[in-house]
Order: sequence, then C-alpha cells, then structure tokens
Amino acid sequence: MMRRTILTLLLLAGMAGVAGPGHADNNGGKLMIHEPWARATPGRAPNGAAFLTIRNDGDADSLVAATTAVARRTELHTTQMDGGVMKMRHVAAIEVPAKGAAELKPGGYHVMLMGLKQPLKEGDVFDLTLRFAGGGEITVSVPVRAVGAMGSGGHGGMHGHGKKHGKPKE
Repeated sequence: MMRRTILTLLLLAGMAGVAGPGHADNNGGKLMIHEPWARATPGRAPNGAAFLTIRNDGDADSLVAATTAVARRTELHTTQMDGGVMKMRHVAAIEVPAKGAAELKPGGYHVMLMGLKQPLKEGDVFDLTLRFAGGGEITVSVPVRAVGAMGSGGHGGMHGHGKKHGKPKE
C-alpha cells in the first residue's frame, strides 16, 4: 500500500512538471546545479553574493535571473579589472554551453544579492531560485560559508575537470 502511494505521488509530481532538487524542468531535465554557496556578510553589509556551478548535459541554455527571499533584489553580475580596479558589472544572462558548464565563483560571474534583509551568517542556509531562458527554474538550498571563503568547502562537483565558463549576453 505504501509503495503504491509513493509511486502515485511520484507520478503526479512528474505530471505537474515538478523538478527534483538541483534539476531544471527545461532542456529535458539536463541542467544540474553543483555546490551552491554564499559568503557570510560582515557587519551590516547591504549586499552579498551566491556562487555555484551549472552543469548542462543538454542543449545550450542561459541563466537569465535569480530570486531569493533574503534580498530585496538579485542581479547576475561579472567581475572585471578596469584600470587596476576590480569592478562588478550587471549582465543580462550567463550562457551555459551545451554539454558544458558555467561556473559562478568569486572574481567572476555570481548572483548579486542586493538589499539583504538581514546579514548572511556562517551556517545559515537560504533558498535561491534560478530561471533559465529555456523556461525552467531550479530552486537550490544555499549554505553560507565564512566571510573570507573562496569556495564551497565541498570536495565533490566539478573541480579540475575541464570546466567551460559561461559568457555574458549583453
């Protein structure tokens, strides 16, 4: 009886287009999110950032937006050197190449969390919903690491395996 109930619920979830954790319901379910994380914010810093790797086993797609309840606004950003000064710049989208990956990391592409409703504290976890040009969305749980963290702290994922980086669409 329990087995039939579980199978029925799984079938209904599939019919409703519900994606599993870390998988998109667009691009044939071929988008997966690896190692999402954010850096704790010092003091009353008004902004923060989230990082992750998007693996794509299907056709090319683009990350076009992100939303979270912890910030008033989110934007996709890149970081570039300009005259010896590191500057962040808004981008309309981050390409996720076919059969490749886009890496959002410190010093590169990231999801900017603007107008934080409260500081991001190490050990906290928040939800982040990513929206893709192909129409799908993925909601992931984002753990908050230390203020100076430079990575997710995990040992899985895509480290050292010929990552392809997404390109911004202006």
